[in-house]
Amino acid sequence: MNSTQENLARLQEMVSQEPAGAFIKELVGEFPESEVYLVGGMVRDAALGRVESKDLDVVIGGVPLNRLRSFLTSRGTVSLVGKTFGIFKFSPEGTDPRNQIDVALPRKEHSLVPGGYRDFRIQSDADLPIEEDLGRRDFTVNAMAWDWKASRLIDPFDGLEDIEKKRLRTVGSPHERFCEDYSRLLRAIRFSCQLGFDIDPQTWDAVKDRMRSINEYRGNRPEERLVPFEVIAKELLKAFVSDPLRSFDLFDQSGGFEHLMPEVLEMKGCPQPEMYHAEGDVWSHTRMALESLTSDEFQKQFGAESVDAELVMAVLFHDIGKPSTKKTPEKDGVDRIRFDKHDAVGAGLARTVCTRLKLSSPPSEEPLHVDPDNVWWLVKNHLLGIRSDLEHMKNSTIEKYFLKDEGQGQRLLKLIFSDGMATISPEGKPTVSNYFKLLDRVEQLRKIRDERQIFQPILSGHEIMEAFHLKPGPRIGELLDVLREEQLAGRIESRQEALDFLKGTLRRAGSCTSRSDMKGNVA
Repeated sequence: MNSTQENLARLQEMVSQEPAGAFIKELVGEFPESEVYLVGGMVRDAALGRVESKDLDVVIGGVPLNRLRSFLTSRGTVSLVGKTFGIFKFSPEGTDPRNQIDVALPRKEHSLVPGGYRDFRIQSDADLPIEEDLGRRDFTVNAMAWDWKASRLIDPFDGLEDIEKKRLRTVGSPHERFCEDYSRLLRAIRFSCQLGFDIDPQTWDAVKDRMRSINEYRGNRPEERLVPFEVIAKELLKAFVSDPLRSFDLFDQSGGFEHLMPEVLEMKGCPQPEMYHAEGDVWSHTRMALESLTSDEFQKQFGAESVDAELVMAVLFHDIGKPSTKKTPEKDGVDRIRFDKHDAVGAGLARTVCTRLKLSSPPSEEPLHVDPDNVWWLVKNHLLGIRSDLEHMKNSTIEKYFLKDEGQGQRLLKLIFSDGMATISPEGKPTVSNYFKLLDRVEQLRKIRDERQIFQPILSGHEIMEAFHLKPGPRIGELLDVLREEQLAGRIESRQEALDFLKGTLRRAGSCTSRSDMKGNVA
């Protein structure tokens, strides 16, 4: 038995020992004539040596639909996906109902609308050979099955050979596979990024040829896309989180950027001042920033599991505002190439793209979820890392951007680091010295807050307005900032000290209605 067979045998052993997989043993005992196959990503990953617990995908042959449903119903919670699909979502008794097992009869598919995601006529057939079921699948590496009863791999399309060659190839004709469902174009890129596989030349040619169809819709109804944006978002984000650099290149070379986010292509050929950016144009800089997310230097700073979709999208878009804000000495009379306000302009563009592609559609608790407002905030503030006055930046400013929301603050630090790693000096070195200065300030302030236990402002905006008869407005925020700065510096420690400090500040500014008002409210 070779190592692949050993891995697959270990997969069967692992599944059989889990509560969610115990029903297979009972089913084989109840229906000796049954055929039981593990299929899908679990088999592919086991062949790759990634034998781990994950969602089960099981095909059951030789058992009529009604009898299979009765068996499953007696042993847990069951829902049938379509009358003719023969697909059950099954939760064994005593397990978390959210952890469902896909149990299906062998089935055939026929595309009803060319390119339409889920536009298939699906017909289940308990007597259909497993090879025909596998023949409807997208890629050879996903068209393998593990025969549970015979403990053998069924591989009619040489998926195992493709795994060994690290090659992604469609089952049958690439053009036919992609014309059945255009979302497979993005799945090809996603699997290439997740698995680290090259895409077979014929398959890749078909991807490039058909990518123009990714935005097609049904008839004269542009609101009914053949591939919904929610599906595009899932595939795009899985690809970019898996391998940011490979995704960037494949979306460029396939036409994915052209048809889904053409704003990105404007960065190509957009020059930058050589004194700060020896790496080249904005496109080259962005590519290097994405590459840095998987670098040893990045992992040393932040750990191996430190990249989520919001961060990757922020890195992708952080300089997207440069092309439209570019000023040159020749055209605009400036001293060098400049991109004034590209952070604010880019933030708006980033939010527009994220919203258009519905990148927020993955569940909010998952790493793939992208809040367009969060990406906007990251892009808008990414220049904090190049400020020349970092040593003198107020503590309240450091807290506001890096400690108030720890998750966003950490993402901003990661963005600043990746930006610096991709900003190459004329000497050929990354420009990260300011990042480390900023990191020192953040860590110093974190230590001060922890030691003094001053995690909250000493007064709220409402308390300030009430104490000094002030109306809501920007002035309240300014007072909160200056008061917090005094608190973080250790010059104010009590509520009374805070009120006294504000009283003096407002008196000097002439902001209170009268001294009697101040005195009465402060008391």
